[in-house]
Amino acid sequence: MQIKIVPGQDYNDADWTTVEMPRVLKDFGIGSYDGMVWLRKKIILPESLHRKDLMINLGHPEQNYSLYFNGEAICRNIWNANATHSFTIPARLVQPGENTIAVRLAMLWGGGGLNPPAEDLYITDGASKISLAGKWMYKKDLETPFPKILNYQYRPAVLFNAMIHPLIPYGIKGFIWYQGESNAWEAYNYRTMFPMLINDWRQRWQQGDLPFLFVQLANFMETKPLPSESDWAELREAQTLTLSLPNTGMACAIDIGEGNDIHPKNKQDVGLRLALLANKIAYKKNDIASGPMYKDFRKEGDRIRISFTNTGSGLSTKDGKEITGFAIAGNDQKFYWAKAIREGNSIVVYSDKVSNPEAVRYAWADNPECNLINAEGLPAPPFRTDHWKEITRK
Repeated sequence: MQIKIVPGQDYNDADWTTVEMPRVLKDFGIGSYDGMVWLRKKIILPESLHRKDLMINLGHPEQNYSLYFNGEAICRNIWNANATHSFTIPARLVQPGENTIAVRLAMLWGGGGLNPPAEDLYITDGASKISLAGKWMYKKDLETPFPKILNYQYRPAVLFNAMIHPLIPYGIKGFIWYQGESNAWEAYNYRTMFPMLINDWRQRWQQGDLPFLFVQLANFMETKPLPSESDWAELREAQTLTLSLPNTGMACAIDIGEGNDIHPKNKQDVGLRLALLANKIAYKKNDIASGPMYKDFRKEGDRIRISFTNTGSGLSTKDGKEITGFAIAGNDQKFYWAKAIREGNSIVVYSDKVSNPEAVRYAWADNPECNLINAEGLPAPPFRTDHWKEITRK
């Protein structure tokens, strides 16, 4: 039975649970859940904001949601259809004293909620800003439960038997592959699994080492202020290692993802980079098809020099500013953000906090801030010089 919810000020939320926002589903303490969750927050607006159009910013919400202010619908977002998550609250809805914000949010596939940072959650008239971070109320199971979701892609015989096998042995020119997000938690095993898939498909088609082009995971999730470990970075490393197989090509997308959308909207640049690889690998054109690739490193006193291949017409930065994205560490394995200086086709990396460096990492994060490219505009894939134990290695 569908339960009608009135998300306005008079709704009785006495039995709702308090939660600190911003927060995502995995931090709610309710375990795995698929369904609609309601969030509510009451705020007192100062007199200076009465009778004014206001703007509310929900920061970085996950999944599908609807927003209400004092019981009236403000927006409905489906699969991040809105370019931003900022919305106008018309002056006629703004009341003296207490006002109520409600968000009807779909929790799906382990996701849902409002992502940090807290400073992106606020209401404003353009001059003053009121934070919406802090205590909210939430309630699940107010609506008819979702039908049980069967993730068939995780079950044997569906993806390959039903979707790939029927195509064998039709003649093809090559493969294009975009996947990896679901394997981030086992990134170390991906080093083995991904090459096995490529070799298996090539054997089944019996056309030799068919070109296999794939897209490296794009940047996604919250940008961390300090260098840290990342299973997404380890999955990207596993993808890079797969280039050791013949006739493989990797389109780096570390600069065209979106922090709040696992499916970035910029498909055109992804397609362009894959096309460059196809021209080079499948059609044997002598093009620059990828960005600077890490080659090796050597210590030079308190600095480390990184050498690259695929530098094209030279190293550059995407925004024309200083090189960002490098971190450096000593034997203690503690990384610090580093200065990076371009010298020909190499980068010299150093930090005043590391007098005896042992390792350098570049763009080693879920959603790194990085800008190294070649003059042809193609980004350098993330890499590390160390072989310290991975967080996904069991």
